[in-house]
Amino acid sequence: MSITNLQDDFYKGKKVLVRVDFNVPISNGEVEDDFRIRSSIPTLEYLSRRGAKLIIISHLGRPKGKYDSNLSLKPVINRLQSLLPEKKIDWIDDCIGHNVENRIQKLQNGEILLLENLRFHSEEEKNNEKFAQALASYAEIFVNDAFSVSHRKHASIYGVPTLSQHRLAGLQLQKELKYLTNIRDNPEQPFVLVIGGAKIRDKIDAMKILIDKAEKVLVGGAIAYTFLASKGYSIGKSPVEDDYISWAAEILEKEEKILLPEDQFVAPNVDERNSIQLVGNEIPSDMIGFDIGPKTSQNYMSIISSTNGTVFWNGPMGLFEIREFSHGTMDIVTAIILARLRGAETIVGGGDSVSALRKIMANKSEVSHISTGGGASLEYIGGKVLPGIEILKDK
Repeated sequence: MSITNLQDDFYKGKKVLVRVDFNVPISNGEVEDDFRIRSSIPTLEYLSRRGAKLIIISHLGRPKGKYDSNLSLKPVINRLQSLLPEKKIDWIDDCIGHNVENRIQKLQNGEILLLENLRFHSEEEKNNEKFAQALASYAEIFVNDAFSVSHRKHASIYGVPTLSQHRLAGLQLQKELKYLTNIRDNPEQPFVLVIGGAKIRDKIDAMKILIDKAEKVLVGGAIAYTFLASKGYSIGKSPVEDDYISWAAEILEKEEKILLPEDQFVAPNVDERNSIQLVGNEIPSDMIGFDIGPKTSQNYMSIISSTNGTVFWNGPMGLFEIREFSHGTMDIVTAIILARLRGAETIVGGGDSVSALRKIMANKSEVSHISTGGGASLEYIGGKVLPGIEILKDK
């Protein structure tokens, strides 16, 4: 059930515990990328305007159950306040204990309190029952708006809603499910799948489902080398997943719609960028592939930008963080924006893909949906049960 399924006056004066994903990059006490914070704003505004007393919980990084000042959520407050300037927002330096309980009791209607990083307590990732009980005791209502971690059976994702009287889906989570369900079950045709990134292992279940539905499948990134190796091409020192070579060969033989790179930029290693070469399908034995080449890029761009059905992109075409190896990925971003202008539904998922998109994109309307979930998106599309989603269905 979504937060919008209940009457507006239901929330007035009630304490609502909202699980968000504020796992954002922070440098020198400043939030570097606020995409995930912005994604939570519609839910927070919706509840605050209806008089709810909001308690926000999140994790940040991997502190391994111990306090780490570099992973405190305190810097998030300034950015959150700038996005909700009319709201009273506060932060407290823990997520459980008497001080937290006392501060929550002082909340007024519409006010927002952000608790400290959940993962400063090892009990969070262990789905510890007592820890979940402590969090659940803060509020009458639990809202999950953290799709990106809903594949984790952690206390704040699974344990808390199990104990909550009312458990609901936030607006961002609801939006994620809408777009990803459409992609998985019935994408508007023609459907173009653009798949890149590092490992087939992390994507194989989703790939099996999506390849079957796609008209074209455009492969790039490190996973392309396993496909190229399965066809007998020399891939030099590029990474290969030996366990998936036979699967890649089998699916390439069966599916003519899968396109592989025809050319690529290679170098001896990531630091020797003065030795970059453009080669075809055969990579010299002392070289590593780092990006798709211009011929491949133009072909992929033409297919994507002419699509008026659906485009789903997960994973960069190369090591895009380095300028010399970013061209293929940035060309894909441009093509996806053009496809949207033609009326295509365009969905981008995965942290690296989203980062690349945001380097070029002027505003969010240039794509249909940017998923906050990398692993969660692929697991959901691949048909796996997401504990944080399943538990919401029971009430």
